[in-house]
Amino acid sequence: MSDTTGARDEFAAVILDHLKQAAEAHGIHETVDLSGVRDEQWPEWYAQHMATTLREAGYRLERAD
Repeated sequence: MSDTTGARDEFAAVILDHLKQAAEAHGIHETVDLSGVRDEQWPEWYAQHMATTLREAGYRLERAD
């Protein structure tokens, strides 16, 4: 396994963990805040939730030159 593969695996694990956290939080959001109504704007909600939680965890998104 190369260093690049290990870094990708670690990155995927971080994303997976945050997606699972977002899914749990979004379920609560739909149940509590939306009274059980399906959130049609869930992609926007997930994106904001993940951006916030990743930022709070110290991660930064950077574009490679």
